[in-house]
Amino acid sequence: MAQITATAKKLISNIETVIIGKRPEIVQTIVCYFCEGHILLEDVPGVAKTMLARALAASVGGEFHRVQCTPDLLPTDITGASVFNPKTTEFEFRAGPIFTQILLADEINRATPRTQAALLEAMAERRVSVDGVTHNLKPPFLVIATQNPVDHEGTFPLPEAQLDRFLMRLSLGYPSREAEGQMLERLREKHPIDAVKTVVSSAEVVACQLAVRDVHVDEKVREYILEIVQQTREHDDVALGGSPRASIALYRASQALAGIRGHDFVTPDDVKRIAAPILAHRLLIRPESRLRKVTPHHVVEQILNEVEVPVLRG
Repeated sequence: MAQITATAKKLISNIETVIIGKRPEIVQTIVCYFCEGHILLEDVPGVAKTMLARALAASVGGEFHRVQCTPDLLPTDITGASVFNPKTTEFEFRAGPIFTQILLADEINRATPRTQAALLEAMAERRVSVDGVTHNLKPPFLVIATQNPVDHEGTFPLPEAQLDRFLMRLSLGYPSREAEGQMLERLREKHPIDAVKTVVSSAEVVACQLAVRDVHVDEKVREYILEIVQQTREHDDVALGGSPRASIALYRASQALAGIRGHDFVTPDDVKRIAAPILAHRLLIRPESRLRKVTPHHVVEQILNEVEVPVLRG
């Protein structure tokens, strides 16, 4: 686990030169990266959603592309298309921005459902099919999508099927007064993102992704994960609970978090720390419960308080 912990520390310290006072969210981002998931950053404008993605990409020695989603964006603008070459009189495939290692889909809810769907195959299977030909994406592949939950004019809400493809949904929130003061001081001469250097190679990230799978999960902890997800399906306020993909996501993310913390086994605390960003966006709250101000995070917190925590003995 030393390699996982050392790599995570490098990434955290490097990203914190740009993103100040958001250690839990940075750790959760790296957890998602190490268990081969994708991230949905949902927050108000101006809280460094794009900066977090750029800082992570700059810290890892891999390719990075950004797509600014708009209503007139076409699926081929993301995946690429076959273009006729008059010199060779043949069609040649020109790869789109999705052929990268870190893709930032900025304001994804402004793209049409058809364009949003162009990401599904890539996110689930790490490959893209264009004109009947399948192209594999180079690992490690990560999609970071951002959306603004306040401004709904001209947007297309992500369907449940696509929300389920994101391993986590994170919100950075406003910084503290002290952190914002430090940010202003660092911005006095130039933006810190310009000074971010590569500290981890793509090969090291892939090695961590493989090593995470070796983190031991006790049978009691596995049953604990299954019980939490099962309770989301039976809760009175929930119309649609977590799918089996949610169980897998919680299992993998717990392994990654344990590895980052330097443990070679998962504890119930690891599961509880990571449960909310994994499960909350997968729950559909009943309309009558929404009127009572019940939120997915409240449901997850209630379930974690009610499900009996297993006791592990050495």
